[in-house]
Amino acid sequence: MTELDADLDHIIPSSVLPAFWAKLVVGFVSLVCFARSYDGDFVFDDSEAIINNKDLQADTPLGDLWHHDFWGSRLSSNTSHKSYRPLTVLTFRINYYLSGGFHPMSFHVINILLHGGISVLMVDVFSVLFGGLQYTSKGRRLNLAPRSSLLAALLFAVHPVHTECVAGVVGRADLLGALFFLLSFLGYCKAFRETGNKEGTHSTSWVLLSILLGAVAMLCKEQGITVLGLNAVFDILVIGKLNVLEMVQKVLHKDKSLEKTGILRNGGLLFRMTLLALGGAGVLYMRWKIMGTGPPAFTEVDNPASFADGMLVRAINYNYYYSLNAWLLLCPWWLCFDWSMGCIPLIKSAGDWRVTAPVALWLCLIGLICQALCSEDSHRRRILTLGLGFLIIPFLPASNLFFRVGFVVAERVLYLPSAGYCMLLTFGFGALSKHTKKKKLVAAVVLGILFINMLRCMIRSGEWRNEEQLFRSALSVCPLNAKVHYNVGKNLADKGNQTAAIRYYREAVRLNPKYVHAMNNLGNILKERNELQEAEELLSLAVQIQPDFAAAWMNLGIVQNSLKRFEAAEQSYRTAIKHRRKYPDCYYNLGRLYADLNRHVDALNAWRNATVLKPEHSLAWNNMIILLDNTGNLAQAEAVGREALELIPNDHSLMFSLANVLGKSQKYKESEALFLKAIKAHPNAASYHGNLAVLYHRWGHLDLAKKHYEISLQLDPTALGTKENYGLLRRKLEQMQKKNV
Repeated sequence: MTELDADLDHIIPSSVLPAFWAKLVVGFVSLVCFARSYDGDFVFDDSEAIINNKDLQADTPLGDLWHHDFWGSRLSSNTSHKSYRPLTVLTFRINYYLSGGFHPMSFHVINILLHGGISVLMVDVFSVLFGGLQYTSKGRRLNLAPRSSLLAALLFAVHPVHTECVAGVVGRADLLGALFFLLSFLGYCKAFRETGNKEGTHSTSWVLLSILLGAVAMLCKEQGITVLGLNAVFDILVIGKLNVLEMVQKVLHKDKSLEKTGILRNGGLLFRMTLLALGGAGVLYMRWKIMGTGPPAFTEVDNPASFADGMLVRAINYNYYYSLNAWLLLCPWWLCFDWSMGCIPLIKSAGDWRVTAPVALWLCLIGLICQALCSEDSHRRRILTLGLGFLIIPFLPASNLFFRVGFVVAERVLYLPSAGYCMLLTFGFGALSKHTKKKKLVAAVVLGILFINMLRCMIRSGEWRNEEQLFRSALSVCPLNAKVHYNVGKNLADKGNQTAAIRYYREAVRLNPKYVHAMNNLGNILKERNELQEAEELLSLAVQIQPDFAAAWMNLGIVQNSLKRFEAAEQSYRTAIKHRRKYPDCYYNLGRLYADLNRHVDALNAWRNATVLKPEHSLAWNNMIILLDNTGNLAQAEAVGREALELIPNDHSLMFSLANVLGKSQKYKESEALFLKAIKAHPNAASYHGNLAVLYHRWGHLDLAKKHYEISLQLDPTALGTKENYGLLRRKLEQMQKKNV
């Protein structure tokens, strides 16, 4: 038993120490924490990564996954996010196939199970980190550290900062990356098991497998490759038994005994470091080649500190971000789905009180580093160094040190670093228990932290169940975040509450006067409410700020069309298509403009372009049929209608339009069949019954005509045309009755 395990004797009861029971407890607790999210919706980024991602659908070749980013865009595109995670997307695709579509429950259940599996795996990982790799002559590992590994795994399993990864489906990238990260680490440890940990000996096949698993981790989430760095640190400190302080002292004093230091003469260690370095370099090179056009381009709102003037200002703000990440690990109560868009204002002067946060962080880190280097206790040195390594190394890709990242703070990137934090916290509890007589109080504190974190996980999982709760929960955490107000407004608008949505959109624009997406959405609502002047001003400002914003150009064209400014509207539509060539909705609206101007050929061409780009564009097909019908081109209208129904066979509006054309062409039987099919699909459409009645009226089936006229007028008593036709039919029936008499 290690010394740390003995110190934790009063906290962890011996009854749960057997490995099976320890893993069972950890797995059960981890599932309980996040079980509330199992039937949640797709929220926030899930829409883009899953619902709108064509890579999940069967008609997209599997090979395309290796050339697309996480969101389904080609990596070679200048607009690509460059997040290359094909294996994660592959699991989404399998989920989609097995569940028969976009059913979120199966996606959420897999995430919850993955977290449970990772938490169980953490028991073995912490056992190695706390206990080391010492074996008996029979190959059994000594110092399993059951108490400390169980406590650290429990702290990891119930940490609320994991909610984004578990309850948000896109968090699967972090979960899969973490899974293969841990498997790579355990595989590296396995390289020394069969050799009995003899100095300089290892299993090369296990080292190579560890490198391969690290590459797999990177194909799930970019930070997975950092496991190779952690493996190197573990090898040097645990296998090579390097004393960093002693080494530094010998270098400074030019001690001749340095030449005899075992680590420098250890050929096996140098060989393994070479393998890790070459493997890592090869994987990173392949990753860079696949990216194609270099790193992604982020904007100032994504990461304002990286755009700040002056190296000192950037350094201070980066360190402030680090302190916020540390605070989320220490006190994960204030959690938010997004920390950008003014949520964390820049520190611009030394007089800002927030500079104390990075100072406090570095004082703590320096204290831990000094203990890790200077402690006479080799066991303490190893635990602190490995804990710091697990905390810092996986976080490095998100640190802005090597390249600019597209976020300020992101809870998801703390999934792996939190393991290092849990290790350090467990060590701290052991030290506290050792130096105090109030051991029951320490045990109560530990249990209290576990219980409070479990409760917070359950509450936070509930907030991630739907977008309304998720977005509103962020208002109290990041009231200065324009994106939070934007998302609340968008959610309200989707539910039809335009008045409340306008209020949140206006607040988003007030907080960020260059927030073009908020301007675009606000302009759209104002357009629908016929507040056209303000809508035009907002949309004009949006395209002025971002000239390539195609959606804003299209919406500006719609507003200008409503204001009868047809030339300006046409120019806006053309500009939108210039910036987004494959834009079927814009071609549709351009066709409507040409139809208003009686430019029928241009209108038909625009709508045809819309249907070529989007064959299921029902409105464009309908407008073509109606225009051809109204201009007397019945044969061409019939051909277009039949073509449309082949592509969209269950669209009742297309059935209705084609039925009208067939009726005028005196193809009564076929027209009747389409009308009845359309009515079956949409029985409460007054116009469907009214036009079927007209067909029967022409056809001579007067009783059926009377029946459907009456149904139509019950559904819409104000329809003047139907009233007139019904009146004509009644007079005709009366005349026929008189003749019969």
